[in-house]
Amino acid sequence: MNLKEIKELIEMLKGTDISELEVERAGVKVRLRKGSDTTIQSSLPRMEYPHPHLISVPRTDVPAATAKQAEPASSNQIKITSPIVGTFYRAPAPDKPPYVQAGDVVKAGQVLCIVEAMKLMNEIESEASGKIVKILVENGQPVEYGQPLFVIEPV
Repeated sequence: MNLKEIKELIEMLKGTDISELEVERAGVKVRLRKGSDTTIQSSLPRMEYPHPHLISVPRTDVPAATAKQAEPASSNQIKITSPIVGTFYRAPAPDKPPYVQAGDVVKAGQVLCIVEAMKLMNEIESEASGKIVKILVENGQPVEYGQPLFVIEPV
């Protein structure tokens, strides 16, 4: 179950007299209640990643000119952004190969990475078909809502 499906469930629940809804798919259980917090539980196996002190932290004192290099070079390029706050992972597990590399051609809906939020692994899918021009985030780096993760050039 992905973020889009959860949002759709919330929207459907708003227009009804139902006060509570519980859905379980692929080991992920979502319980929605009107007027209370949303609970997401996962029975998926826990993925182990390197301890945070082993992950390099990006420099925050990068000059503005360098920061602008992340902008797409051409207007037809598409930025894939993070839909949530969490930790960015390029592979499904530390011992597995990355989902995609720069230069790979991807299809809309193809998994590009994982963003972990509160021990829940959220697969981030491509919004468009095209070629991965640039990967903007390092493995294990924290990401913010709306932060660009990939630049894709439609083919």
